[in-house]
Amino acid sequence: MKKLVESLNEQFAAFSKDAAAQVENGNKAAGTRARKVSLGIEKALKEFRKQSIAAAK
Repeated sequence: MKKLVESLNEQFAAFSKDAAAQVENGNKAAGTRARKVSLGIEKALKEFRKQSIAAAK
């Protein structure tokens, strides 16, 4: 689970960087990258939820 959390932190950092570039500079390519990373974050968060529930039992 620790590896999953580290992966999420890396993905959040990449998303923040690209989303900020799109918002602040109007960088369309950064927006595309941010959307792509957001899908990965969504999948990782679902996996985290599964593992968290399993660990709580």
